[in-house]
Parts: sequence; C-alpha cells; structure tokens
Amino acid sequence: MHRVLRTARYLAVLLLLFAGCASDARPSAQRLARQAKWQWEVIPAADFDLAAAWRQGSDRSGVMVVYIEGDGLAYTREGRRSLDPTPTDPLALRLALQHPGRGAVAWLARPCQYHPRGRTCHSDYWSIARLSVEVIDSANVALDRLKRETNRSRIILVGYSGGGALAALLAERRQDVAGLITVAANLDLAQWVRARHLTPLSRSIDPATDAAVVSKLPQVHFVGSEDKVVDLSVAHSFVARMGPTTHASIVIVAGQDHGSGWASRWPALAARSELSQIAGWR
Repeated sequence: MHRVLRTARYLAVLLLLFAGCASDARPSAQRLARQAKWQWEVIPAADFDLAAAWRQGSDRSGVMVVYIEGDGLAYTREGRRSLDPTPTDPLALRLALQHPGRGAVAWLARPCQYHPRGRTCHSDYWSIARLSVEVIDSANVALDRLKRETNRSRIILVGYSGGGALAALLAERRQDVAGLITVAANLDLAQWVRARHLTPLSRSIDPATDAAVVSKLPQVHFVGSEDKVVDLSVAHSFVARMGPTTHASIVIVAGQDHGSGWASRWPALAARSELSQIAGWR
C-alpha cells in the first residue's frame, strides 16, 4: 500500500512538472515578442489559426521580412505524434528578433503551434500533411494579412527547418517574394526521406518539385556542417533542380548542428555579403 501511494505521488509530481513545462513552452514566443514590443496576434487564416508577431518598421523600402517557424514538437518519440506541436524553443522567432536594420519584420508560426485547440488541429498537420495544400493556403492568407498590417508590397521569406521548406513552397506560388533565405531546411523532401530512412510525408508537397520556378529568385540556404537532421545533400539536391543559371547560394556554417547555436550566430550570418543581393535585407 505504501509503495502504491509513493508511486502515485511520484506520478503526480511528474504530471505537474510536465504541465508546468507545457504551459511555459506555449507562451514563450508571446513573451519574447511582447518584451521586444512587437505586436502579437492569432490570425484566422483559411483552415487554421496561426500565431504571428510583427514590428511595423520605420524604413521606406516597401519590403517586409517574414520568418517562418520550424516544425516544432511534431513527435514525442519515434512513431508517437505529439498532441501539441508548439516548439520547446521558438528558434525562428529568436532569429527574427535579431533581424538587422529598421525595416518591417514578422514571424509566423505553423498550424496549431501556440494554439493547439484551434481550428483543424489534427496531428496530420504537423506530421504527414505538414506541407499540404491546406497549410500552404493558410500561410498565404496570413502573409497577405501581415502585408496589410505593415503596409508593405513585397516580402522576403526566411524559414527555419520545416519552415524553410514552407517558405520555398510559398515563394514558388507568390508573385511578391523578393528573396528566399532558409536555415537548416529540408528543401527536397524526397531526398531527405531517403537519406534518413523516414516514412514519406504522403500528404505534403515537395518544394523540390517546382524548384525551377524560383531559379531566378535571390536566395541563400544556410546548412550546418554538423547537422545530422538535414544534411548538405538536401540543399544541394534542391538547388540542382534549378539549373546552372540559378541565383541560389549555399552557405555551410562550420561547427553548427540542426538546432542549438543558430540564434547566437544569426547577427553575424545576417551580415554576410551573400545576403546583399536580396533587396531590402539591410
């Protein structure tokens, strides 16, 4: 009996700790944005409600830079989908908050991140359908709203990890994108799935399929030399689809893995000469 009680108390403590971690994770992006005096809102966008944050900017370039968050907590362990895809660390937001210059900057979360009880929150949308038509359409609606909020006519897309793949898909479908920047992004889904022996994302669209559409678009793809999640072959495969006249550059960041370290490196990476080709970046 005593052993049962001790076990029950132990489980209760674990549940409290888990609840505390979850509640801390969800508002962390909102807290960071508001500390920086950015506007925060959950935007109704087609099938989803997407968390977003932005600053108006004081320049006259007409360009807004939008950072797109990664996949977040898609799985709790191999084969077990998460009930809440909210990232434990909003890395793309941390990059956005360090964006250089005085221009308009925004951050866009993925479906159901920071709002796990929102509309259409089915785990397919952070697993096999994370890059589905519905997800792309929703992001397009949110981007149009952010353009109106900041009174901008063109956008530069910056995506981290799966957010980079979504950024590429958006760039392939929009006429107002002035540049594309990705960080540790799985830009060729087929190549990525093969390299890691993963289950195909059966309800997702592969950015590499229409990569030629953005061959003339100024773009930079950052890859960590120590990244075991998305290696260099994925970026090379995506860029190879564009042909020899592409404007794409691949930058290998020495000593960098998939996650930790990107935020601290970002001010120096954002100042690199490769980004000077992208209008309005500075």
